[in-house]
Amino acid sequence: MDKPMRIAITGVSGRMGRMLVETIEASDRAVVSAAIERAGHGWIGRDLGVAMGGASSGVVVTDDIDAALSGADVVIDFTAPTATIAFAQAAARAGVAHVIGTTGMTAQEIAQLEAPATQTVVVRAGNMSLGVNLLVQLTKRVAAALDDDYDIEVIEAHHNRKVDAPSGTALMLGEAAAEGRGVDLDDVSDRARDGITGARDRGRIGFIAIRGGDIIGEHDVMFAADGERIILRHVASDRSVFARGALKAALWTAGKRPGAYDMLDVLGLSEQ
Repeated sequence: MDKPMRIAITGVSGRMGRMLVETIEASDRAVVSAAIERAGHGWIGRDLGVAMGGASSGVVVTDDIDAALSGADVVIDFTAPTATIAFAQAAARAGVAHVIGTTGMTAQEIAQLEAPATQTVVVRAGNMSLGVNLLVQLTKRVAAALDDDYDIEVIEAHHNRKVDAPSGTALMLGEAAAEGRGVDLDDVSDRARDGITGARDRGRIGFIAIRGGDIIGEHDVMFAADGERIILRHVASDRSVFARGALKAALWTAGKRPGAYDMLDVLGLSEQ
C-alpha cells in the first residue's frame, strides 16, 4: 500500500477541525501530521488526542505554521479569510498543497490566493460535498434551459453561529445560475429586500439567508414562473459530508501541477 498522505489541519479545535481529525483517522490513506491553532489557544502544546477527550495521538497542537507544514503533504483549512490567506502563503513557501473550505471570502481576498497557486496546488470550494457540487451543475443546466420568465431564488439555511451570508454554497449556486444564463452575478444579484421594494425585476437572482439552531446546511434553488416552480434541493444532515469531501480533495492533489482548482476538478465534472 502507498504511504499515507500526511495532512495538517488548521483550526483543529473547531467543529470542522474535529470532524476532519475523525475522518482522517478513520481512513487508511491519510494521517494527521500536524494540528494548528491560533496563538494563545488553550490547546497549544497539548496532545491532540487528549485535547479531543481521547487517547494520546502523538501529535502536539501548535501555532507555528511553518513548522507544522514542514512535515505535511497538504493542509486542510476551514478557518477565516484572513487566516486562510496566511495559510496559503505558508503552504506556498513549503510547497504543500492547500485545500480551502473557508467561506465568506471577498473577491479581493480570493484574488490573494492567485500568487500561492502559482507555487502549489490550491483547491478552494464554497462547499466540499459531492451532492452540492452536483447541484451546482444541475443549477447551471436548468438556468441555461429556462429564460427570464423563470425567476431564480437561492434559499439557504444554517446554524445560528454562522458568521457570513449568503453562504459560500449559496454564492456557488448563484454563480452557476448566472453562468447558465450568460450574465455576471454581480450585475443581477439581489441580496436583501426590505420595505416597499416594488415589483421584482426580471432576470434578477435573489438570495435569502436563514439562521437558526443547529442547522448544518440546506440549499434550495427555485425557478418560479407563472403556474409552476422547479426546486432543486440539497440538505446536509451530518457535517462529515464536508470532511469526507475535503479528504477526497486532499488525496486528489497528489501529483497535480500548481494551480487553482475547485471541487468540480476533483470530481471530474469541470468540463461537463
